[in-house]
Amino acid sequence: MDTSSQNMLRMLIRVLTERMFKHLRKWFVTHFFGHSRQRARLVSKDGRCNIEFGNVEAQSRFIFFVDIWTTVLDLKWRYKMTIFISAFLGSWFFFGLLWYAVAYIHKDLPEFHPSVNHTPCVENINGLTSAFLFSLETQVTIGYGFRCVTEQCGTAIFLLIFQSILGVIINSFMCGAILAKISRPKKRAKTITFSKNAVISKRGGKLCLLIRVANLRKSLLIGSHIYGKLLRTTVTPEGETIILDQININFVVDAGNENLFFISPLTIYHVIDQNSPFFNMAAETLPQQDFELVVFLDGTVESTSATCQVRTSYVPEEVLWGYRFAPIVSKTKEGKYRVDFHNFSKTVEVETPHCALCLYNERDARARIKRGYDNPNFSLSEVSETDDTKM
Repeated sequence: MDTSSQNMLRMLIRVLTERMFKHLRKWFVTHFFGHSRQRARLVSKDGRCNIEFGNVEAQSRFIFFVDIWTTVLDLKWRYKMTIFISAFLGSWFFFGLLWYAVAYIHKDLPEFHPSVNHTPCVENINGLTSAFLFSLETQVTIGYGFRCVTEQCGTAIFLLIFQSILGVIINSFMCGAILAKISRPKKRAKTITFSKNAVISKRGGKLCLLIRVANLRKSLLIGSHIYGKLLRTTVTPEGETIILDQININFVVDAGNENLFFISPLTIYHVIDQNSPFFNMAAETLPQQDFELVVFLDGTVESTSATCQVRTSYVPEEVLWGYRFAPIVSKTKEGKYRVDFHNFSKTVEVETPHCALCLYNERDARARIKRGYDNPNFSLSEVSETDDTKM
């Protein structure tokens, strides 16, 4: 191998080595330090609230057991199924012990060697296993007919009535909790989606913040209402620091912000005027801002008449200045309207003023050019002309 080939090989190895170390450094920084640079957000993109309650008194924790229905509904599925299985197995085994105790006290078990004329409280209970099976048959009303209560024992009759009533209560509560968990309107909210980013651009001659929202089902949300909250840290004139200070953000569509006809994706917008908290922001200063925009959509599910709420949030890195959303609705040759969700979060760069104040100053300057101004100090004085020419 000649010298030129060796030099070329060394150069190639050096380039490949530098690229490899560059990718390794990027991967290391992203995986080990990237998460620390992420902004803390109160509401995640899928609507979950990132909040933790600390130092709650024991008396306050007891309130959760008082409202046991809501507590069970809010449990995760793995805990709910554990309680579901434990409630039935525990009640069957508990009453099985009671039936075994009744048979033991009445001396119906084989180890007592009952006489031929002996009438037991429960037929064919020979031990703890058979008592458990009879408890299971009684509570779930199977009734195989092999084991049954006789009329000779009042204690057994009372225990049968008590277990039947308690079994109905357990069945009603646990089955109702499972059904309510499945049919919660929170699941309907999963089919409402927001755009990944919010954009700022001109709309109708005004600078607006725009967000796209879509209903993935053909069934409507009745009485839909959309609004927003801007969360940021503020300091009051008295020197108090408020970590999660909330400011109302009004979102509208062309037909208003209430009773939305939510059959196709909608682009909601917030007008950035003098009353907007975004008025003093600019394209250059937006990434350095510290805020979180939380958007809410309330509505009533058409099929179940249950109310639901959908939430999402946007941090400054997710607000794109100088962009608009790509078209998403088209009309086919057959006369149907088609929604292409491939362009749902796609944005297109457009010409946009770099701040709201610049837009309003530009509009005022154009308006001043078109209209004139009166000078209040100007006065017209008439001068009488004299003819000094003598004939």
